[in-house]
Amino acid sequence: MKRISGGFSLVIAVDRRAKDPLHKQIYDAFRSMIVGRRLRAGEQIPSTRTLASDLKVSRIPVLTAYSQLLAEGYFEARAGAGTFVCSSLPDQVTWNTGSATRSTPPLAGSRAVGRRALLLPPYQRIPWLRGVGAFSVSQPAYDQFPFQIWSKLILRHCRNPHASQLHYGNPLGLEPLREAICTYLGTSRAVRCDPQQVMIVSGSQQALEISSRVLLDPGNAVWMEEPGYWLTRQVLTAAGCRLIPVPVDNEGLDVAVGIKACRKARAVYVAPSHQYPIGATMSASRRLQLLAWAESSGSWIIEDDYDSEYRYGSMPIASLQGLDSNSRVIYIGTFSKTLFPSLRIGYIVIPQDLVSRFAAVRHAMDITSPYLYQAVLTDFMKEGHYARHIRRMRLLYEKRRQALVAAIREEFGSALEVLGSEAGMHLAVTLPKGFRDMEITKHAAQEKLWIAPLSPAYLGKPVRQGFILGFGSTPTSQMAHAVRRLKAVILAHGKLPAKE
Repeated sequence: MKRISGGFSLVIAVDRRAKDPLHKQIYDAFRSMIVGRRLRAGEQIPSTRTLASDLKVSRIPVLTAYSQLLAEGYFEARAGAGTFVCSSLPDQVTWNTGSATRSTPPLAGSRAVGRRALLLPPYQRIPWLRGVGAFSVSQPAYDQFPFQIWSKLILRHCRNPHASQLHYGNPLGLEPLREAICTYLGTSRAVRCDPQQVMIVSGSQQALEISSRVLLDPGNAVWMEEPGYWLTRQVLTAAGCRLIPVPVDNEGLDVAVGIKACRKARAVYVAPSHQYPIGATMSASRRLQLLAWAESSGSWIIEDDYDSEYRYGSMPIASLQGLDSNSRVIYIGTFSKTLFPSLRIGYIVIPQDLVSRFAAVRHAMDITSPYLYQAVLTDFMKEGHYARHIRRMRLLYEKRRQALVAAIREEFGSALEVLGSEAGMHLAVTLPKGFRDMEITKHAAQEKLWIAPLSPAYLGKPVRQGFILGFGSTPTSQMAHAVRRLKAVILAHGKLPAKE
């Protein structure tokens, strides 16, 4: 530590054994003194030669530090006079330097943020989403993905890319991929569209965010499935919408209850092919009722078709969008369940007259999706790899679901009720009275069982306590053992009824 001469005294510490280089130590010392108001605007700084001599260091690190401080506007050089603390710096410096001298962090809520951010709870990684393994919802069978084929396609597009592939793209996404998706949706989901109505997005969450920005205003009422998908609630809540919980039964969303609760709702979010979390499939009667309501009230239907490819007792259910003759449905799909979540590719099918509005919002948001994986996925679909992968995984997941249901019946009898049709990559079970799913799921996470609680899926008071159990990533041979481990966790929280 040295006391420096030069018109005033200051203390700068340099340590040759420290991890930071000398120039960084000198820079940090001056910056901290300026921000902490120990050096004020207009005060003179020792010359580089004087400081280097007093610190007993080479002049080079001092020159480097001064150069950086000059570049950032902390110092100013005056011809023939020397170096000074910049005279234009404010007298009161209030920003956080991030230095170790700050003793306490700012209090929660002490900073002004936008209202949308305050509508959401602080982000935290909830226990049942922290791991990969038994019962984790939305995890596909990663070990069954054709990575060899995928890797070859990546290499194909990485070699000698054209300049246009490295530039900003169309906000709707890569046209060949939109064409491939359009063909796929027409044949497998009975969706009616052309490629100019398809927008490539970074997953279904972004699709919902874009849709809410185009269609909804703060204060708009929106029907939500009850129970429903919690991340959807967060997007709509952040948009300032008023959420109207509409109950779901074994026929799907109860349209009559929704009309009674709020006939003039601006929109409805619905997953008619495989409702999350209880797995109901919306009946034909309810679908027609919903479409009739949307037409008569001028409302929008946001259809989330997140895992409809996997249906085991029958052919996949046709989309709601395919029944829509009045262009009231915004159709959302994703490749997160059929391929892998980190791919972050989904799509929206947009009514023709809204395409330009959606494109404008998307361009303002992040311009377009990255090119590479769009190009790879295009070839993956057009060369038939995607269809073959879906067929293989449908058979695999059917066996895994059967194994899970059989193991639940064996270990629990009728104590746990299994909900949902034979579809998707998860099922829901309900607990007997007296059990609390949140407590059990936290305990299960400690045992590396990634079960999700059912009760947070309710917007209002939970009607049922239970779990959402993913089966996509658990091999059939390991399913019974995983269920026995789950039973041990549940028994630690109470006594189950005798098996029947």
